[in-house]
Amino acid sequence: MMKKKIIIVTIITGIFITGCSSNQEEAFEVAFEGSIDHVHGMGYAGKDKGLYFATHTGLKIFDDDKWHETTKNFNDYMGFNAVDEGFYTSGHPGEDSDLSNPIGIQRSFDGGRTLEQLKFEGETDFHAMAVGYNSHDIFLMSPAKNSELDQGFYRSSDEGETRENVSANGFLGEILSVAIHPSNSSFIAAASSTGIYLSKDGGENFQVLTDGNNVGTAVFFNNESLYYASYSLNPKLIKYNVEIEEEEKLNLPELIEDGPVYIAQNPNDENHLAIYTKKGNAYLTEEGSESWVQILESGLVK
Repeated sequence: MMKKKIIIVTIITGIFITGCSSNQEEAFEVAFEGSIDHVHGMGYAGKDKGLYFATHTGLKIFDDDKWHETTKNFNDYMGFNAVDEGFYTSGHPGEDSDLSNPIGIQRSFDGGRTLEQLKFEGETDFHAMAVGYNSHDIFLMSPAKNSELDQGFYRSSDEGETRENVSANGFLGEILSVAIHPSNSSFIAAASSTGIYLSKDGGENFQVLTDGNNVGTAVFFNNESLYYASYSLNPKLIKYNVEIEEEEKLNLPELIEDGPVYIAQNPNDENHLAIYTKKGNAYLTEEGSESWVQILESGLVK
């Protein structure tokens, strides 16, 4: 009889623990209302996930027309790149983190619940970093010398384990954003204070796509095209076919002294485009930029 009671208690305890574990996992993302400041990256971090915003205090997520935030890992995510399995990032640890400062290159394949260190934790914060959505190849600018890198541009085809210095001939100005093709890492684009630049040889050589009056503000690749934003007297959003070198001007929402600084595309539908702007506004389009729905207004969620 005693043995039977022990078995029952063990089963009940196991069910209770499993239930608690499940609740804890579900509670990692909770409903969010309020404002979002200091966004340092945006993208669909997983093919069946929502739109992630990397902020000064962790992740905010827009999914199924609702806003969510995480309940831990309030890290200052810089150099944030969404990929097919999650995201790669750099930045600084949050108050609840035991990571070294800066965090070097980290990645997460579970929505940000855990981070895996790849390189340079405690050494470098990489603001200008691009990761291939499918390939996970990395292109980055090292802002200063560390234990393995000098100041300059580097690419990696083994998720950051080893790196090769590239020349970046022709690239000018202060780099503001960088992107790498999802699977063909020969194509790399960068936005700078002097325009939009494209490389077709893995970053060795760049050509400018804009005229001298434009400041480049954002770059993003899908399989066929480079989307880029620039600003002169007004903001522009261009879709540039990298193979046939043809461009198409896309409509933007009404932006007054404002322009896109991040661009993302839903991997399940190329007509689902998202932009985040300098003034903290975010918009979605489901009709190839014909009309836009605002989901952030001056940092306030809608």
